Amino acid sequence: MAGTSPAMTKGKKRMTLAPAGYLRIGDADLECRLIGPAPGAAPTIVMLHEGLGSVGLWGDFPERLQAATGCGVFAYSRAGYGASSPVRLPRPLDYMHLEACEVLPGVLEAIGFRRGLLLGHSDGASIAAIYAGSRQDHRVRGVAMIAPHFIVEDVSVKSIAEIKTAYETTELKAKLARWHSHVDNAFYGWNGAWLDPGFRNWDISEYLAYIRVPVAIVQGERDQYGTLRQVEIAREECYCPVDVTIVPGAGHAPHREAAGATLDAIADFAGAVLRIDEGPQGRAA
Repeated sequence: MAGTSPAMTKGKKRMTLAPAGYLRIGDADLECRLIGPAPGAAPTIVMLHEGLGSVGLWGDFPERLQAATGCGVFAYSRAGYGASSPVRLPRPLDYMHLEACEVLPGVLEAIGFRRGLLLGHSDGASIAAIYAGSRQDHRVRGVAMIAPHFIVEDVSVKSIAEIKTAYETTELKAKLARWHSHVDNAFYGWNGAWLDPGFRNWDISEYLAYIRVPVAIVQGERDQYGTLRQVEIAREECYCPVDVTIVPGAGHAPHREAAGATLDAIADFAGAVLRIDEGPQGRAA
């Protein structure tokens, strides 16, 4: 499927997923990867990347997660990121709501999602929370969030302002260009929204009370983009079980900075909520 852009249209037969390629969702081609079994053969962990992330920037974490759980692992780059289609700038300030309510349902339908988890990092975690809190999708058995944001904090705005300076004055742009075909589109789409004064009122905590499946949160102790207040909000607002792992010494990307601890926490959560029977190499029941 690599290099192709198969469309998924309502009423037509569902496409067959290949290890790498594109999904046509709305008017965008979304870069995607599938590691391990297809959704029809095993539970699926759907990965939602951070505000400057992409399929490639997950590194080898999807492969390690697949090996640890036996689940299929599906990752895609949202429009504006990776090798996906660019978006029109500026992004609307409700862009995460639009992703959760308009794009993600189409992705899940297109891949034939039957049972599994949503796993989001940063913006991706917020998108997962909005999705799970805005509908009762019985296919989603749990939501795992790495460094989620439910409100905007001063530390978030400060760090995002600093990274804008770094993008415009250092080699950061060149480094990000390795992972994003439209690097300015990716960077300013995210950075511009978060630095818009109107975004200070962004608050998705109300969705947490409506999540009806278990939640796991992995938070770096030294996260430069958010404090433990985010975890406290989840514990205050959620009526569902909330399992929290604080990773000592890690920042905003514990799956890269402390991959072993993060992998263990998410694999254990997946095993519990999906009732995975792990054999020598991991096997999803």
